[in-house]
Amino acid sequence: MPRGKSGAGGLGAGWRWLAAALLFALTAAAPPAAEPLPQPTGPVILVVSGAVAVTNSGRGAEFDRDMLYALGLTEVSTTTAWTDGVQHFQGVLLRDVLERVGAVGTTITGLALNDYRAPIPFEDAALYDVLLATVMNGAEMQVRDRGPLWIVYPRDAHPELQEPQYNDRWVWQLRELQVQ
Repeated sequence: MPRGKSGAGGLGAGWRWLAAALLFALTAAAPPAAEPLPQPTGPVILVVSGAVAVTNSGRGAEFDRDMLYALGLTEVSTTTAWTDGVQHFQGVLLRDVLERVGAVGTTITGLALNDYRAPIPFEDAALYDVLLATVMNGAEMQVRDRGPLWIVYPRDAHPELQEPQYNDRWVWQLRELQVQ
């Protein structure tokens, strides 16, 4: 039976949400990754705390840049609400970080260096290629230009991500993800 064009793969947003919820329910029931998380050898640029099964410190799971890069790099090209034109980002997928630490929850709170905090629905990581970007337009991001990590949504690939409520989730100068 042919499907209409109601979204990616013929599925509407409601079906994508349901599929993402099912994926996370199945993932949550699975045992956490057995491989321990190594100790960072460079400066820690991200801490994942809260409902995580795999940690390497009393604060939770600490990552240096090389540990994040070992999860696999992804590129996203998209516009942002704060810059002109299409920007080219490189980093690791939020879902890969959450999977690596065995995170289970409903909300991820992104905390910035300046203590800005933004709740992010857990299902965003399954529905979209949400990036923890470390590179923008070929240059490694520094604190002065929204680094070392910036949560980036692929807003040009999904029209709903251009809605204003998603802008609050683009935490720059990210230092911690708290999983609840």
